[in-house]
Amino acid sequence: MQKKRILFLGETYRADAITWMNGLKEFGDFEIVTWELQTRSSGISRIKRLIELSKSFLTIRNTAKKFNVDMVIAERTTSYGFLAALSGIKPIAIAQQGISDLWPENSLLFPFKKILQNYAFKKSDLIHAWGPVMVTHMQSSGVNMNKVMVLPKGVNLDFFEFQNNNDESIIKAIVTRSLLPEYKHDIILKAFAILKNQNIPFELTIVGDGILLEKLKKLSTELNIEDIVIFTERIHNNELPKLLQNSNIYISMPTTEGVSASLFEAMACGCFPIVTDLPGNRSWITQKENGVLVESENTKKLAKEIIWAFNNPEIRQKVVFENRKFVEENANYAINMKKIANKYHELIKQKSS
Repeated sequence: MQKKRILFLGETYRADAITWMNGLKEFGDFEIVTWELQTRSSGISRIKRLIELSKSFLTIRNTAKKFNVDMVIAERTTSYGFLAALSGIKPIAIAQQGISDLWPENSLLFPFKKILQNYAFKKSDLIHAWGPVMVTHMQSSGVNMNKVMVLPKGVNLDFFEFQNNNDESIIKAIVTRSLLPEYKHDIILKAFAILKNQNIPFELTIVGDGILLEKLKKLSTELNIEDIVIFTERIHNNELPKLLQNSNIYISMPTTEGVSASLFEAMACGCFPIVTDLPGNRSWITQKENGVLVESENTKKLAKEIIWAFNNPEIRQKVVFENRKFVEENANYAINMKKIANKYHELIKQKSS
């Protein structure tokens, strides 16, 4: 029997996208065809991206016809999700990546994005909410909740294996978010400069690449911590588990968050999480029970909580074991992606019947 073929619309280099596609191949026996926009979604490029967006639906339709796809899936409801809806391909599954995908809220394009999103919501056959925090926005947007699947993709627990880092003599912190303004790496660097001034031993590993790389390297030099901050730049995904396993504290300080796969990866590998106090993170982290929540853009508070975690190794030890169990029960890629793949086969079957 010929494999079913899915057209994936989204940035294929992103770890979330790779997880999604690989899970569908492994647990649904799907073939994946990919297509993505070529213009960045930042600064002045946003206007160019909109122009590219407006010209893309015919290309997508032709791609679908060329490869005889059985279904289209898309990440981010305001861009690729809209293109999927406009393409006329059925069935359509779209994923809301953030709490609303309507970001930044002060953008002049906000009303326009909302129109695009509502169209995508209406035309889709399945809408992914990777976590419960996303559901509120869908309800307020009048989405037919029978179309919504609330389930994270999960993480590969054979890949992200648990390893308890027992070295309590030093903070081995890791950050795995893209080097973009919204992830506030500058706040993290400044917090660790406070730790250095207090003679608290640490190593900080910043994983990944992004437009702020050189600026952040310069900042680490200005803060006199460049000798204890490692910028790995872009790495192969196979290298990430080892870096997480060699760390004891995971830090993530974005200003907005839906569901972070990187948080699940860190919890799976045995890192104690310190993350921004946002609705998306509150779905998974309870303050001082299985991690620490820190208000956004508060350097001094972040430094204080890192020190608290360092000074309470017995709490961290208890938390990392409980967090691994939590991920196994709620974010197991092998279980969750099988459910998602089965749902796609069901949708395709309904279309052809």
